[in-house]
Amino acid sequence: MKIEQVACITYTLRDFCKTPDEFKESMKKVADIGYKAVQISGIDREMMPEEEVAAVCAENGLTICATHEDSKTILNEPEKIAERLTRLGTKYTAYPYPADIDFTDTAVVDGLAAGLDKAGGVLKAAGQVLTYHNHSVEFTKVNGKTALEIIYDKTDPVSLQAELDTYWVQAGGGNPVAWIESMKGRLPLLHMKDFGVKPGTNETTWTEIGNGNLDFKAIVAAADAAGCEWYIVEQDTCPGDPFDSIKQSFDYIKANLVEA
Repeated sequence: MKIEQVACITYTLRDFCKTPDEFKESMKKVADIGYKAVQISGIDREMMPEEEVAAVCAENGLTICATHEDSKTILNEPEKIAERLTRLGTKYTAYPYPADIDFTDTAVVDGLAAGLDKAGGVLKAAGQVLTYHNHSVEFTKVNGKTALEIIYDKTDPVSLQAELDTYWVQAGGGNPVAWIESMKGRLPLLHMKDFGVKPGTNETTWTEIGNGNLDFKAIVAAADAAGCEWYIVEQDTCPGDPFDSIKQSFDYIKANLVEA
């Protein structure tokens, strides 16, 4: 992994990206920390035109490496997603969350896979790539397999690739390194999210990279071997100022995980 491949997702900064001025200030802060890329997620799509979002990022030397888009729009109107990605100047997006999906129902899981495969084909025709962002719910077993395995088994790799999330793989009982290895050649995006425990409790929580319990040296080595293009720092909630948290994560990555 090179430092230029390390991105920050705007979902972590969503409370500081509610207006155009806030977004501009936040992108400057992200760039000042040292990030060279961002994933656009968790901000109001109507807040400012895509061309302006792209311009703000470019002014700060930030590549838009990917986005998250509305789940239902991806499945039902993928052409709209392709148009938005073109305006943002990025090729990757992710199906962000399986709302209203019953992962105990084989037919429903099969239907989701078929919908993702079809939508991914539309994006492929536009020179873009659909990926799938997992949470822990996809680790529900269906006839002896996790729903996530079924989704990838029943989709064409050229139509659906992976945006594995290290925290949620761990939370679902999976092995992040093993899952990364299984997605070799199909993993352009990786969500770097550490897995910790709230002190004195049995509750798990998100932490800055290096403050939790995941073995990120093994994770990054596996992701490099799998052909990962973007390593995206995400922290769903932060203990204080999220800009402090994304700086801690960046500094840890730079000092411990990137190529010399």
